[in-house]
Amino acid sequence: MGANEIKQTVKAKYGEAALRVLAGARSSCCGAASATGGCDPFTANLYDESQTTGVPEQAVLASLGCGNPTVLAELHAGETVLDLGSGGGIDVLLSARRVGPTGKAYGLDMTDEMLALARENQHNAGATNVEFLKGTIEAIPLPDMSVDVVISNCVINLSSDKDAVLREAFRVLKPGGRFAVSDVVVRGDVPADLGRNMELWVGCIAGALEEKEYAAKLKAAGFADVDVDAWRVYNVDDARAFLTEGGVDVDAMAPAVEGKFASAFIRARKPEALRCCGPDCCA
Repeated sequence: MGANEIKQTVKAKYGEAALRVLAGARSSCCGAASATGGCDPFTANLYDESQTTGVPEQAVLASLGCGNPTVLAELHAGETVLDLGSGGGIDVLLSARRVGPTGKAYGLDMTDEMLALARENQHNAGATNVEFLKGTIEAIPLPDMSVDVVISNCVINLSSDKDAVLREAFRVLKPGGRFAVSDVVVRGDVPADLGRNMELWVGCIAGALEEKEYAAKLKAAGFADVDVDAWRVYNVDDARAFLTEGGVDVDAMAPAVEGKFASAFIRARKPEALRCCGPDCCA
C-alpha cells in the first residue's frame, strides 16, 4: 500500500468513526469490540472518571488512543501544547484544562469529520484556549519553535513517513520542549506476514515501529533523552477472535508474536539552544 493510499484509508476510517459518534454510537477500532462497544484491550481504561468529568461524552466516545499522553506530558500552567492527530479532541480538552487560561492547546487533524466533532466538543466544553487545525502530521501548520509540548495518542504509527513527523515535531518545539506520546511499538523481530496480521488488529493499518528503531528515529531527528517505555504488552489471545475470523491459525503463529506488540509511552526532549560564550562561538 502506497503512502497516499495509506493516508486516504486512514482518513476514511477515522471519518467513519467520527460520523458514528455524531450519530450517537461509540467509536471502535478494527479489532474485536468489547461488550460496551469499545475496543479492548487497546482503548480500555485509559482515562479515569476524575479526568473525564466535565468532558463532553462525544469526546470520550471518539477516543481511539492506546494511552493517556496528557498525564505522560506533565503539563504546566501557561504552556502551549500540540496534539498530533487529535481526533474527537479528548486529549486537547484535557490538556487545555491543565495549561489553564494562560496556556493554549492545539489539535491537528486531517479528517474533516473529526475536526467537526472536535469543534463541537470544544464548544460544548466551553474551552476558549483551544484551537483545532486542519493539516497533516508530516507538515504541521505552525511556526518554528512555537509549542512547549507535543503529544499524540496512537497516531504516529499510522503515518507512512514517520521521519517527517518526528522532524516536524522537533521543528515546532521550543528549545527544551518535550515530546510525550503514546504509540504502538513492536518488541523485537516479528515475521513480516505475521506482523501484518497483528498490526491489522492493533489499528486497521498500524505501521508500528520496533522500539529501538523508534528511539533511533527520534535521535536522528535531533531529540535527546529518548525513552521508550512499553507499559501494556499484548498477547495473541487478546487478538484471537479477530485473527481467527481472518483465517489465521492463531496457535501456530503464537510463538512468533507472543508479547511482541505493546502500547508504549515515548518521551524525548529538544535540546536547549546553544548559548554564545565568546566572540567566535555561534548561538
